[in-house]
Amino acid sequence: MIPRTRIHSRIADALRRSTIVALVGPRQVGKTTLARAFVAEDAPNYFDLEDPASMARLAEPKTALGDLRGLVVIDEIQRAPQLFPVLRVLADRPDTPARFLLLGSASPALLRQSSESLAGRIEVIEIDGFSLDEVGLAQADHLWLRGGFPRAYLAASLTDVRAWRKQYLLALTERDLPQLGISLPAAAMMRFLIMLAHYHGQIWNAAEPARSLGIGETTVRRYLDLLAGTYLLRVLPPWHANIGKRQVKAPKLYWRDSGLLHQLLGIGDQDDLLAQPRCGASWEGFVMESLIQALAPDETYFWATHTGAELDALFIRDGRRLGVEIKRADAPRLTPSMRHALDDLELDLLWVVYPGKHAYSLGERIQVLPLGQAIGLS
Repeated sequence: MIPRTRIHSRIADALRRSTIVALVGPRQVGKTTLARAFVAEDAPNYFDLEDPASMARLAEPKTALGDLRGLVVIDEIQRAPQLFPVLRVLADRPDTPARFLLLGSASPALLRQSSESLAGRIEVIEIDGFSLDEVGLAQADHLWLRGGFPRAYLAASLTDVRAWRKQYLLALTERDLPQLGISLPAAAMMRFLIMLAHYHGQIWNAAEPARSLGIGETTVRRYLDLLAGTYLLRVLPPWHANIGKRQVKAPKLYWRDSGLLHQLLGIGDQDDLLAQPRCGASWEGFVMESLIQALAPDETYFWATHTGAELDALFIRDGRRLGVEIKRADAPRLTPSMRHALDDLELDLLWVVYPGKHAYSLGERIQVLPLGQAIGLS
């Protein structure tokens, strides 16, 4: 087992502050394992809504939940949206004797219901797979190749990794996504996911996938929103500055888990990865997720102009602007694009993150940093 101290502490802190805490993220990233550290799976306060016995116990939810004390865990909460009004009533009791930890792998349904019924009463924590601070910087290449899903990262062989990821994607296309309202046949949905893998690190354009699938662009955009809402994709919105230049207005896409990206691109091992034309884009996405997990910015954007200037990420935290360029190169150099981003976006600092070992300066407010130093691990 790999200890997940940081996320465990976040959950504990949230439960001290809030009556209801939601832990959301894709399936199989470890939500249930973390919850079991707080409440045993066989305890009367644990409800798994994929278990018919738990569903039967909640046939009369107010009666079942009303007398419980301490922490109550409800897993796969999106399967029972009728529980949200009941939870609101229970959370509003004077000196309520219970806290509720809700686990959800279909966050659009969860957050929609919570916004209607639990506004001001719920604290939401997003969880991803293993991060670099959990596995250690020495395992960066291993994590990049396999991705952060625990069963993929810890698998005994790459054959086992590929078999698990194949089944994960089949379950996604055949069961999970249809439950969220995606009506594409599973084979067509898999083609869509492969198309999105080729858009990884690129500007999104709905027209081409829509033509290929024979559906409207509006429908494709809705499917993209659902995939982003289930924490499979990260859709970076463009930043618009008042600089008198034509700026890109479409979003940029990344697969949040590098392992799923590699499965969709047909990448099997490290040699395949390094020979793949999308290797640089894959590493860019891996670094992007690592930085977002480590730095926890308040807002994240990308920026690009039609004349070629661009910035991989703009992080805003506490009013300060940090620009990030991600370069898989031995010794990144200063470029005109970096100068334009620094001046046009009024950046407080610009980081150029690369896979090397030494930090150095490219000029005032521009620093080249190894990945470990950028995320605070070295």
